[in-house]
Amino acid sequence: MDSDSPVPKNEIEFLRDLAKKQLEYANLPIMAERKRLWTLHNRLEGERPMVVMEEDSFDRDFLPKPICTHPVSRPMEWLLNKVTCAHELFDDDKVVPDFYPIPYSINMDFLGVKEKKTKASEGEGFHIEPLFETLEEGLPMLGQSGLYYHKEETEKYRKAVTDILGDIMPVVPKNYFYWWCTIPTQYVINIMGMENMYCSMMTEAEDFHKLMDLVTKELIRLLRWQEDEGLVILNSGNDYIGSGSFCFSDELPSRGSGDGGRVLSKDTWGHLDSQESVGISPQMFDEFIYPCYEALAKEYAFVYYGCCEPVHAYWDRSLCRLPNLRKISISAWCDEEFMAERLKGRKVIYSRKPSPNFIGIKAEFDEEAFRAYIQKTVNTIKGHCKGEFIFRDIYALHGNIGKVRKAVEITRSIAETAY
Repeated sequence: MDSDSPVPKNEIEFLRDLAKKQLEYANLPIMAERKRLWTLHNRLEGERPMVVMEEDSFDRDFLPKPICTHPVSRPMEWLLNKVTCAHELFDDDKVVPDFYPIPYSINMDFLGVKEKKTKASEGEGFHIEPLFETLEEGLPMLGQSGLYYHKEETEKYRKAVTDILGDIMPVVPKNYFYWWCTIPTQYVINIMGMENMYCSMMTEAEDFHKLMDLVTKELIRLLRWQEDEGLVILNSGNDYIGSGSFCFSDELPSRGSGDGGRVLSKDTWGHLDSQESVGISPQMFDEFIYPCYEALAKEYAFVYYGCCEPVHAYWDRSLCRLPNLRKISISAWCDEEFMAERLKGRKVIYSRKPSPNFIGIKAEFDEEAFRAYIQKTVNTIKGHCKGEFIFRDIYALHGNIGKVRKAVEITRSIAETAY
């Protein structure tokens, strides 16, 4: 079906009903209370740790069978259903949005080259095809990134969505590209592969420093370009940040601080991580990786650092100095006790990523083992720091949807004793 063809009337009415349901949930008193709790939490005055269940990885296990077939209505149905069903089924601390988001269509050719990836025949896996093996070969190939904002495409979709449900709830532009746009080592492996990246640190140290300097300057240029294009948006409300958390804040500007009220990166939350460097020593991380991240962290008001990588290995030598750090990811592979002790007295939130194995490996849910696991984290942070629980990367429920809500209830009940 052509995206220029009219959306069928039955699909429009179906979407409008879903939007009305979402708005009804968004206006519940509990949502105002959650906004209050998130705002206190993010300025380190929280009353309890917040609990988030990120359901994108297992949405196929709970979303109803799609009804819409039109290219415009199909993704709308998915998002509206995901938001409303997640609230009905799991009831975590996410705030149901009182708006419908329209993502800016943005992409880039980083450093002027096109990445090459071979997708797996099944699933979502892929293999990176390095563009070069050595920096002696590769550096001359690199230049300025191609930066592209597809305004016409974005506006076309915004108008189509507004025509369908704009009288029910606001249709609001969002920059999803901004969420993960400053992840230096991810860009590096995408053009040269992880093995080549690791080897270059050892065999071409001077050139690797040149590469990271180029990466740093180019990512800062990317931020400036987005500012100039008006694509940086204040993200101090019901906005996603880092790897699963939310931005509610009364410490950030209520309008842009640039010329004419233009929003700058320094008005916003930013996200940094370096999962790709997990195998190197703290000394090498500090020499080759950290300077780039320090420079980028200065570009934001607040920084959420980390994803799945165990950050404890790099804390004492490097990450403890990261400017504007407000949240740090404590993944399932991280030394919990070490990081809780290090965060004592600091204005940094312990963003715990529990192991997904309790929920995602099999149909049965071992409540006793799960309670003990969550209690360990609460005991660890008690008296040391403020925390949050972000459940991610679950992927499959094996037919037992109910265990997700049970996990949220258990986590929340134990978390309420943390402070």
